[in-house]
Amino acid sequence: MFTIGCHLSSSKGYAHMADAAASIGANTFQFFTRNPRGGRAKDIDPADAAAFASKADAAGISTILAHAPYTLNPAAAKPETRDFALMTLADDLDRMEATPHQLYNMHPGAHVKQGADVGIQKISDAINQVLKPEHTTTLLLETMAGKGTEIGGTFEELAQIISRIELSDKVGICLDTCHVWDGGYDIVGDLDGVLERFDQTIGLGRLRAIHINDSKNPMGAHKDRHEVIGGGHIGLQGIAAVTAHPALRDLPFFLETPHEDIAEYGEEILAIKAAREGML
Repeated sequence: MFTIGCHLSSSKGYAHMADAAASIGANTFQFFTRNPRGGRAKDIDPADAAAFASKADAAGISTILAHAPYTLNPAAAKPETRDFALMTLADDLDRMEATPHQLYNMHPGAHVKQGADVGIQKISDAINQVLKPEHTTTLLLETMAGKGTEIGGTFEELAQIISRIELSDKVGICLDTCHVWDGGYDIVGDLDGVLERFDQTIGLGRLRAIHINDSKNPMGAHKDRHEVIGGGHIGLQGIAAVTAHPALRDLPFFLETPHEDIAEYGEEILAIKAAREGML
């Protein structure tokens, strides 16, 4: 089964997101755990979580992906910034148990001129502090474009973080097509080669989700600017090839393309499905 969806607003709760996903032909979705700039999360309504479980079953939704706020930086030099990241990560992972056995995605962080080695150690230390044996959630580190002092712009950096995490069986990777393209990985001309490098460095078994986004930039630009599918340098065929690849096609795929109207995500899903069918 092809599992594909998009990022949805969580302001009206889980059950509403299930309905919204089904309305555009999606069978999964991504959402922010709280305001993407940070702040306190709304209390989870047990009745809403129960209603979601019922609606998800009816809509064929088995996997959802929660996304941490963009402002989190567990690699930060400032103690208050790092403390906020630790507090939010711990709270989010506990809250995820309202929808057990799901996925939680985070940007690894930025070393802010401390050096990559320091940043990598701080990120792994933070995850070791917040990840508990009783958590059923899989924490995903997202591949980044490598702009500024971002950690995670290379597979090697992500592998180093994971190697220092004690409960590493609870940690995986979310690959973002725009980010890896902007980071210098040629997923259009050499997808097999990119996946072979990923497998040798991290292991394909760690890959649990994929963000499918086109890019406004040429490969290796290190800028991270998402584009609608078919409107950028990766192209519809490039994105469809990712979704059809034997090593990837059974993973959940999530659109983060720049749209205001949810119906436009439905149109993208239909276009990707059609292009993918011709490649299988």
